[in-house]
Amino acid sequence: MDKRKRVLKTNVKIHPYYPLFLNVFGKRCVVVGGGRVAERKVERLLGCGADVEVISQKMTELLMRYSRDGKIVHRKGRYESAMLSGAFIVIAATNDASINRMVSEDARRLGILANIVDDPKRCDFIVPSLVKRGDLAIAVSTGGKSPALAKKIREELEERYGGEYAVLLEILGRLRERMVADGRDPEENGKVFDAVVNSEILTYIRTGRRREINALIEKLTGVKMEVKKL
Repeated sequence: MDKRKRVLKTNVKIHPYYPLFLNVFGKRCVVVGGGRVAERKVERLLGCGADVEVISQKMTELLMRYSRDGKIVHRKGRYESAMLSGAFIVIAATNDASINRMVSEDARRLGILANIVDDPKRCDFIVPSLVKRGDLAIAVSTGGKSPALAKKIREELEERYGGEYAVLLEILGRLRERMVADGRDPEENGKVFDAVVNSEILTYIRTGRRREINALIEKLTGVKMEVKKL
C-alpha cells in the first residue's frame, strides 16, 4: 500500500501550458539563486527590460558585475518569504530543494507567477528555448519534459532562420504602419502582406539587393518605401 502511494505521488500529472509572451518591462522580477542557471535567467530578463532582483548568498562573477554596474539588485543572504512581496514573477534556480519548495509555496500564497527550475509540477510557467532574430521570437517548449530536445530543435531553427528574417520583420513593421495610416481595408492588407512574405524578398535581403526590394514592395503594395540598410 505504501509503495503504491509512492508511485502515485511521483506520477503527478503536469497539465499543458498555455503559450504566451509576458511583458516584464519595468516590472520587479525576482531570481532566487546566484549560479550559472540563475545567470541565464537574469540575462534573459534584463534583455526584456525587467527590474531584476537576485536573492543569493553568492553569485557568479557576471552577476556580481551586473550588481556593481547597477543592472540588478542583489539581496545578499538566505531566502525569506517576505522577500517576494511585490514581485511580478519569481524564478527559483537554487540547488536546494527545500528553498525551491518554499519559493513555490510563497508565490502561490501571494498570487505571484513562479518558475521552479527542473521542477515542472511546481511551475506556473516554464521558460522556453528561444530563437531570437530582432523582434522575431520563436519559442520551443516540451512542456518541461525534455530541455535537451527543446535545445536540439532550437539549434535546427537557428540554422533555418537567419538574420534576414529580422530585416524582413522590420520592413513589414514599417509597411504595416504606412498601410494602416492610409486607412486601407484590413482584408486587402492581409492579401498584400501574404504576397510580400511569399515573394522573393528574403532572397533579395540575403543578397543585399536594396533596389529590387524597394521595387518589389512598390509593385506588390503600391507603397514607396526606401530600404537603406540590410
